[in-house]
Order: sequence, then structure tokens, then C-alpha cells
Amino acid sequence: MKTVCFHGAESTGKSVLCEHFLVERGWPYVPEYGRTYTEERGVDLTMADLLVIARGQARLNRHAMEAAPPVLLLDTDQLMTAAWAQMLFGHVPDELLGYPKADLYLLFEADVPWREDGTRFFGEDEARARFAALAEEMLVRAGVPFIRIAGAWHAREAQAAAAIEALLAGA
Repeated sequence: MKTVCFHGAESTGKSVLCEHFLVERGWPYVPEYGRTYTEERGVDLTMADLLVIARGQARLNRHAMEAAPPVLLLDTDQLMTAAWAQMLFGHVPDELLGYPKADLYLLFEADVPWREDGTRFFGEDEARARFAALAEEMLVRAGVPFIRIAGAWHAREAQAAAAIEALLAGA
């Protein structure tokens, strides 16, 4: 089984593309626990909330991995939670960097329009750019392999599909 984590700033198409690949290619994905958490509890987050979100995501990921599909897409993982911690609180607890890592990360660039959905924080250009930079910084800090995904929606889909297919083919 190969795991591919969709990573990057808010409103860059990660969740939409996960759903699309499930329908179009049958690639299962693990949804973002943080979205459910904030929809239920609100967006006034503390560091303790981020740690709960990380643990909840880990549970969802482990459960999905039990089915052992050839590829499992992760809408997010704890490295993205680490970016949130850095952005919101200025530091990253070691716990967030200690979780298992995906085989490949797809880093979605913040080069598409931002859309408010009630759980998003960083829609202004400067904040969005800073958050996108922190997302990349966490991948570099963790030393994980990643590929940038950018451009219009159809280009993102094609780039992501090609990266996943290459991973599955062992390239």
C-alpha cells in the first residue's frame, strides 16, 4: 500500500480532488478530521485542540489503512497540523512531527482563488502566502518527498494523477 498526502494552504483543491479521485479512479481517501472538529466546536482553536485534531486524524488514517488498498489518499496529516501550530501559535510541538509519514506529499500551491466555507482562516493574500510557506517548510523540515501541484483545476488534477500513478508504478 502507498499513501499520498495532499498538503498545502486552505482552499487549494485538496478535498475536492480527493473526492474526485474516489469517484473517477476508485482511490479511497481519509477525510480531514480538523474540518469535522471545527464544524462541531468552532474555529477558536488552542494548541490543545490542534493536538486533539492530530490524534483524531491518526485514528482515521490507521482505520483506513486496515483495508490495505493499493493507494490511500490522505486529505491531510499531522505535518499540516504542524503548519497550523506554527501559524497560529508560533511553535510546533514535537508530537506533531513524530507521526508516521506518507510515501509522497503533493504540495498544492495557493495560486487559485480562495473561497470562504466557514472553517477557513487565511483568505487575505499576505496571510495565505505565509501559511503556504509554512506548509512547505514543514515538508522540508520532516525531510519527506513532495511534488508541487499548481495551476488551473484541470492542471492540478492531471499533475496529481500523474504523480500518484508514478508512485504506484514504482517510478
